[in-house]
Amino acid sequence: MIKLQLIGHLGHDAVQRNVNGNTVLGFRMAHTERYRTKEGVLQERTTWVDCSCWNKEKLGRFLTTGTQVYVEGTPSADTYVNAQGDNISIMRLRVSSLQLLASRRGDGKREQEVEEMVMENEDPADDLPF
Repeated sequence: MIKLQLIGHLGHDAVQRNVNGNTVLGFRMAHTERYRTKEGVLQERTTWVDCSCWNKEKLGRFLTTGTQVYVEGTPSADTYVNAQGDNISIMRLRVSSLQLLASRRGDGKREQEVEEMVMENEDPADDLPF
């Protein structure tokens, strides 16, 4: 099994949809890496990841544009050819764990609400290795 850990900001509000009777929250995360070239020029490289979070619909209202989150899960990659004939690669992540890192409210209530929701949605079967 491959597991990916990522810290980044949401590019848009999470979108909820129903797939085979299960609720899926979909959102895009961006991670920007800053570095200097040999010539000393500051460069940025942003990597976008399409994330899906299954059966955690109550968390959707907290997953808004710009929110910083830590996620981990199982990655996959897809490629396709766009209308201009360019090969496009997409990184996807099926989220198994999510944690809010930055609150817009700053009063701690948001994190407490999320923690309570995560705890009530925990499924002990998720921890089974098979």
